[in-house]
Amino acid sequence: MQFCKSSAALAVLGAAVCLVPALRAQQPSKATAKPSATPAAHAPGKSSSTTTIEAPPSASAPKASTAGTSTSSASTTGNDAGSIHVSVNEVIVPVTVTDDHGRFVSDLDKKDFQIFEENKPQTIRFFTRDRNQPVVIGFLLDMSTASRIHWKNFQAATEELIQNLMPGDPKYSGYLITYGQDAEIAVNTTNDPEPLVEKVRKLKPGGGSALYDAIYLACTSRKLVKGEPYEPRRVVVIVGDGHDNASKHSLDQVIELAQRNLVTIYGISTEAFGFTDPSTSNLVRLATQTGGRVVYPLGDVYKDTDGYLSHPSDDGNYALTVGMGAYKSVVDSKMYRAVTDIVGEVTTQYILRYVSDNDTARSYRDVKVVVDLANVKVRARKGYYASPPPPMAQARP
Repeated sequence: MQFCKSSAALAVLGAAVCLVPALRAQQPSKATAKPSATPAAHAPGKSSSTTTIEAPPSASAPKASTAGTSTSSASTTGNDAGSIHVSVNEVIVPVTVTDDHGRFVSDLDKKDFQIFEENKPQTIRFFTRDRNQPVVIGFLLDMSTASRIHWKNFQAATEELIQNLMPGDPKYSGYLITYGQDAEIAVNTTNDPEPLVEKVRKLKPGGGSALYDAIYLACTSRKLVKGEPYEPRRVVVIVGDGHDNASKHSLDQVIELAQRNLVTIYGISTEAFGFTDPSTSNLVRLATQTGGRVVYPLGDVYKDTDGYLSHPSDDGNYALTVGMGAYKSVVDSKMYRAVTDIVGEVTTQYILRYVSDNDTARSYRDVKVVVDLANVKVRARKGYYASPPPPMAQARP
């Protein structure tokens, strides 16, 4: 499967998400004070080479990546052995800004932003906060046994996400990948939300968790939309707890693959209140390394609600019937807020582009975005790759 974009001059490498009309988050507010310090600059120079990144043909005989200039058109089918043609010269960075109350700040201007690559300031060549940019979204749904406790809630949340992020406009596309003991593309890329919603309604969880293989599929084996990764840009939303016990690929491999394929990852954690899992940090790492975030709708949903782990019944402490439905209402509210937060993330972003003047030999370049305002939090990709990836094993069929 190939991800590619033709260009006679520059192509993009960095993070990519775009804006869609959807469910709105809280009313944004703009901060006012200025910070006093910025990172120091170094490493002058300019790089303008073009790189071709190829997906490996097989696990048993990995193939080295090749380099060269590409002028071919982007593929719109899912049957080609793929490569990504990108330039290390222009970098695209989606940025989310929130105030100290967590509200989205959506009224900033280009002058409010600074970008540093390897601590050296870069000139922003392109800036937009347009809400109508196309996007292609992968919905990755955890089908493991651990999802059974609150399955109906996360099933409903996934349906809500699909309906809000795929409004039926041809500019907005999506696909569904389920992962249990194996990962599979349940519904390939389409701009019609109904096939995805209908599929979700019929699913039943059970088995292991091959999350990393699901991310691999999202980056290598789905049908492309013409114009990726410029327009539409690429987003993945994981509805799961971050646990993986069945994948052929590793966490490090799929993080690098997502970064190289300009995919931003978000997560709705299925971890329930009162229970912790070390794998939760994996979900956070997937998100933060690609410029996304994780929300926890069940993280504190029961702490002030009578009936959970305080009045055991024959149904068990996990039964939703305990507590006369008091906390079920809270669950519904928290899930709705989680959907709102993720939709807000996707639809309330600034898109910045700069032309890198960095001639470092490092494959991975650190990127930092600074907003020239106080009392705000900035969320953006930590960096990007400017060279081909190492050979990777192919996901299991």
